[in-house]
Amino acid sequence: MKDQLKETHDNVLRESDDPENFVAIKGYDFNVGVDFSKIIDSYATTGFQATHLAEAIRIIKEMRKEKCVIYLGYTSNMVTSGLRDVFRYLVEHKFVDVIVTTAGGVEEDFIKCIKPFILGDFNADGKALREMGINRTGNIFVPNSRYCRFEDWVKPILEQVYKEQKETAHVFTPSELTHRLGKEINNPESIYFWAQKNNIPVFCPAITDGSLGDMIYFFTFKHPDFKVDIVGDIKKLNDLTFEAKKTGVIILGAGLVKHHILNTNMLRNGCDYAVYINNSQEFDGSDAGARPDEAISWGKIMPKANSIKVFGDATILFPLIVAKCFGEKK
Repeated sequence: MKDQLKETHDNVLRESDDPENFVAIKGYDFNVGVDFSKIIDSYATTGFQATHLAEAIRIIKEMRKEKCVIYLGYTSNMVTSGLRDVFRYLVEHKFVDVIVTTAGGVEEDFIKCIKPFILGDFNADGKALREMGINRTGNIFVPNSRYCRFEDWVKPILEQVYKEQKETAHVFTPSELTHRLGKEINNPESIYFWAQKNNIPVFCPAITDGSLGDMIYFFTFKHPDFKVDIVGDIKKLNDLTFEAKKTGVIILGAGLVKHHILNTNMLRNGCDYAVYINNSQEFDGSDAGARPDEAISWGKIMPKANSIKVFGDATILFPLIVAKCFGEKK
């Protein structure tokens, strides 16, 4: 019995060796007062996703220090939310060099210039909203009248683009179309107003997957020979990536946006820095849920790159990142 107790004691209270140069877990001490910047700094030693967020901040600061070409990718729901104003700030002050987004990420920026979206409720009844003509994205309401006014605005621009296509035989790429729309909106609240003003390319490989696609579809009934050149944009994006000495990617959300940015970087044997923010899991083999290490296996991120995935809601996390990494205006 004595031997058994000793064995049990030794198993439970086995001595250990601390690793050399370890970092102690420590949170923020509110006894010193409230300093929001230092609270975020304390995440580095807090553990869990707080520490991943602190690492993301460190990596993005390094991207800037190394003068990387910075790719910012975000899904349409990010523009549906108030993050749209955060993106506009980054583009206005030339803190990013390339944007990749989806159709909703383009069109909803312009729609908000016409009329705002409305704070709603995740629990709102879908049937009742449908009868009211209100579309729900999470807890954000988008009245259908917003799309009606968007159509009124975009149709004359498509007519002008079509006229130029007929006169010059030049087919607009999605980035050129977004550039034109950004110029026509002429509103400093718009992401793409500043993108065209600062010559920051906006790539939208699935530009027809949204209201813009609906408008283009209806437009082709009148002009069946109207075209959009997606080939020109993939060449433009890949050429830009080839020419970059160093690249850093910041990807909010996943899906097409995430893959498009990583795929172009694969052509240069991977990006130098990568930060992901999303909630997707990897267990179904999806590209959305894949962590940076999987992208390394494809040559999309360099093996020695600084990379991190932060699991969480970008509407909470990304403003904190911008505050720490881009808080000063150029």
